[in-house]
Amino acid sequence: MTNNIPAFLAIEWTSGGLRLLDQRRLPAEEVYLNIGDAAAAATAIRDMVVRGAPAIGITAAYGVVLSAQQHSRETSDDWRGRVERDMDLLAAARPTAVNLVWALEQMRACLQAAATEPVKALLEVASRIHSEDIAANIRMGAYGENLINKGDSVLTYCNTGSLATGGYGTALGVIRSAWSAGKLEKVYACETRPWLQGARLTAWELVHDQIPVTLITDNSAAFLMQRGQVQWVITGADRVAANGDVINKIGTYQLAVSCRHHGVKMMVVAPLSTLDMAMPGGDQVTIEERPDAEVLELAGQRVAARGAGVWNPAFDVTPAALVDCLVTEAGVVQAPDRGKLAAFAATLQPDG
Repeated sequence: MTNNIPAFLAIEWTSGGLRLLDQRRLPAEEVYLNIGDAAAAATAIRDMVVRGAPAIGITAAYGVVLSAQQHSRETSDDWRGRVERDMDLLAAARPTAVNLVWALEQMRACLQAAATEPVKALLEVASRIHSEDIAANIRMGAYGENLINKGDSVLTYCNTGSLATGGYGTALGVIRSAWSAGKLEKVYACETRPWLQGARLTAWELVHDQIPVTLITDNSAAFLMQRGQVQWVITGADRVAANGDVINKIGTYQLAVSCRHHGVKMMVVAPLSTLDMAMPGGDQVTIEERPDAEVLELAGQRVAARGAGVWNPAFDVTPAALVDCLVTEAGVVQAPDRGKLAAFAATLQPDG
């Protein structure tokens, strides 16, 4: 395995529009859906056809292009207003992931500035968001790999690979890079209830790339750490607040707590678009709650006792104090906190 982008494409812009790999059907089937308008893109995001914060943002950006293609052909003078309403629809599809809002802000600025050929201009911005995400993934992979010692074993959670990004991956990109460098002894993946993104998607990606993977149940992770079998837990993030709190797939917090108890390092890998310096802390983030059926059923089959209630948050908040390092495409922040992130963000501002 080298640092090449995996052969499959989860998100692809074609002459016919947007093409998405339906991640709900993996690993049993590789089915692609053709997305023809912004409403269909919003539905694909909400219904988990596409998931992972960077991939959601990219899909939404292409959704705006679809909207502009549709409405700019209309005779109404309010076609831009219709595109704006479609952007609101896309923004509401998965509100916790900050990449979604970040991508839509770029598309909105482009729409407002484009005096001529708005569709062409919007497509250029969406394509740039996509290609820059892939390049950022590869840089993050290199930064994260430098932190790993030869012979280390790692545990990852949810899916943070090509399926969750424009390509290559965030946390899984670090794992790809470290495996390519010959550093990793073993890769473990948590199954990740209730959608089983680890079992269905991460394991599928790693097997696809011929990286051996050992799958564990979510409730085996602390015992694995107790036995000294892993040196790193590596996750992605859907949002990082200004104080360094990490909002990620539900279950990330309990992994971080276990890491601290067992002396295992916690690495969070996330693009700069995930940093939300306007959000003071994770306790102020709206946490999406998803349908009861995701917990009551498995693959469409009822597994829970009838009459049982459900609490199904999609994300949790890991306090910054439990994070050993935050890896971005612009570098690594060790033990991130409000001061370190503010100083880091300041280095990213253009001169002048």
